[in-house]
Amino acid sequence: MSVLMVEDKADFNTLKETLQLTDGNLASHLRSLEEAGYLLVEKQFVGRKPNTTYQASEEGRKAFQEHLDALEQLILNNRKDN
Repeated sequence: MSVLMVEDKADFNTLKETLQLTDGNLASHLRSLEEAGYLLVEKQFVGRKPNTTYQASEEGRKAFQEHLDALEQLILNNRKDN
């Protein structure tokens, strides 16, 4: 999700190279995010090769931002306690 928050769209190979994941590992994560409604998926052929592009949905962007906010709050709370 962090890559898709910065980039408007990314294809499977770009995500795989950027995140240094195996095909299976990345596919598993993407499937989970798609099932949660966090991704928009576009499948097409470029020449004879399949090309899948991913984009964060509005719901995914909101959920990711909420996650970042919660992490930031956790960090701030722990700094106050120390």
